[in-house]
Amino acid sequence: MDSLQLIVSLSLLALLLLHYLINLRNKLPYPPGPKGYPIIGNMTMMDQLTHHGLTRLAAKYGGLLHLKMGSLHVVAVSTPEMAREVLQVQDIIFSNRPTNIAITYLTYDRADMAFADYGPFWRQMRKIFVMKLFSRRRAESWASVREEVDSTVQSVMKQIGVPVKIGELVFSMTRKITYKAAFGSVSHEGQDEFVKIMQEFSKLFGAFNVADFIPWLGWVHASEFNRRLIRARESLDGFIDTVIDDHLAKKRENTEGKLDGDEADSDMIDELMAFYSDEDASAVKKYVDDSQSGLKITRDHIKALIMVSYLGF
Repeated sequence: MDSLQLIVSLSLLALLLLHYLINLRNKLPYPPGPKGYPIIGNMTMMDQLTHHGLTRLAAKYGGLLHLKMGSLHVVAVSTPEMAREVLQVQDIIFSNRPTNIAITYLTYDRADMAFADYGPFWRQMRKIFVMKLFSRRRAESWASVREEVDSTVQSVMKQIGVPVKIGELVFSMTRKITYKAAFGSVSHEGQDEFVKIMQEFSKLFGAFNVADFIPWLGWVHASEFNRRLIRARESLDGFIDTVIDDHLAKKRENTEGKLDGDEADSDMIDELMAFYSDEDASAVKKYVDDSQSGLKITRDHIKALIMVSYLGF
C-alpha cells in the first residue's frame, strides 16, 4: 500500500513538473505584473482584484499589467492611452467577450448577443435588438411601462412621511416591466418562478469553478457544479418552452381567424417568433454566417436572448 502511494505521489509530482516546464518554455513576453506561484499563478490575489486593488497594482506596475490566474492570462488596462489602444485601435481583436464553462452552457453555446463572437451572427442578433426588441416605437407601445411607473409613484405618495425603500420599489417596477415586455403576462406566479430561475443563473455566472482556471483539476467539484448547471437550464427550458408553445398556439388561432396582432399587445416572444425556425441551432448559425441574406433563430436563441435581456448583460 505504501509503495502504491509513493508511485502515485511521484507520478503526480512528475506531471506538475512537466506542466511547469512546458509553460516555462512557451512563456511569452507579457506585461509586468505581480509574481505568482507555479500552477495557480496569482489566484491567491483574487479577493484583492477590486477597482481599488487594481488601481494600487497599476500604480506599481503601470497602465498595462499582467496577472496569471491558473492557466489564464489576464491583462488589466488602467490608463486612457492603453484603453484607447484596446477599445479603438485594436477593437476587433478585443471585441469578443470572454466566457467560462457556466456562461457557455447557460447561454446555449453563446446563442445570444452578449456573448456571441463578433461576426455576421452577432450583427444579425444586434439588428433584432435595435430594430425589434428595443426600438423607440416598441418602447412607446409598452403600456405596462406607464402603468407600472404610475403604480410606483402612487405607492410612494401613499407613504408620505414614512421611510420608503426606493431601491426595492424601483427593482420591483423594473422586474414587472421587463417580465411583461418579454412574455406579455402579469402572472405573479410565473414572474416569481422566472425570477428564481434568473437568480440561480446569476449565481452560476459568477460562481467559482476551478475548471475555468486549471482545466485538469476540474474534477475537484465538477459533479455538483455540473448538476446545478443542468438543473438551471432545464428550469429555463421548461418555463420558456411553455411560453413559446402558448405563443405558437395563439399565432395559429389568429391565422385561422384572420386576426391581425396589435403591436401594443405584442411582446418580445412575438417579435422573435417572426424569425423562428425548427432547424438545429448550429445549422441556423452556419446559415447566417454563410449567407448573411436572412435570419433564423431557434428556441435556444430565444431563450438565450430573453435571459440576457432580463439579466441586463
